[in-house]
Amino acid sequence: MSGHSKWATTKHKKGALDKARGKLFAKIIRQVEVAAREGGGHLDDNPTLRTMYQKARDSSVPMETIERAIKRGTGELEGVRYEPIVYEGYAPCGVAVIVECLTDNRNRTGADIRATFSKNGGSMAEPGAVAWQFERKGVVIVPQDGKLSEDDLMLLAADAGAEDVRDEGDSWEVLTPPSELAAVRSALESGGWPVSSSELTMQPSQSVPIDSESDARKVLRLIDLLDEHDDVQNVYANFDIPDSVMELVGV
Repeated sequence: MSGHSKWATTKHKKGALDKARGKLFAKIIRQVEVAAREGGGHLDDNPTLRTMYQKARDSSVPMETIERAIKRGTGELEGVRYEPIVYEGYAPCGVAVIVECLTDNRNRTGADIRATFSKNGGSMAEPGAVAWQFERKGVVIVPQDGKLSEDDLMLLAADAGAEDVRDEGDSWEVLTPPSELAAVRSALESGGWPVSSSELTMQPSQSVPIDSESDARKVLRLIDLLDEHDDVQNVYANFDIPDSVMELVGV
């Protein structure tokens, strides 16, 4: 995935989240709850919960809210039972899309996601038709302040288990195997590096170039609408939109 595409995706997604902070909190808390239900409520024994917990803290979710979510997951408090489900599809221009959901009603969520694709120039795909184009990775975002050396960051990150460091302009993106995400973040913070966020994501192995403003608007509209659905936790896509086109779109 090119730097342009990663920058565009990150910036676009951040803009959408900033407009719906309450919805963001709800999605993260649902992830915390499911992680606790599936692996237990102790952070040291549940790597997935540890990652979701850190994501919640990075997003400034109150501790009391996080703790209640963990207790709902472990059964100490009553709550709705959510289950994970993944949908695959295509946006306009053949862009591959993965939609990760947590839902208490598979039929409702499936119908909603299918309708969103079909009404916005996209289409649903069979399981596995899109997933092969993506790989699960850990991502740690380190802000650039002009005082720290990229070479030093690469050395420390590599020693901790990272696979790559990418320059994204105002930040560095440190890629890790999923199992090494927590260790790499801990090593960077212990080494004095500021970390703005860390999470598990899906990185595309190839990208689809989108060079026109009209096509970019169509693709981003579908991504936005999917992301706004209450049951949708993450949307991943392999579009590559140049900075110049993103500026025309107004993102």
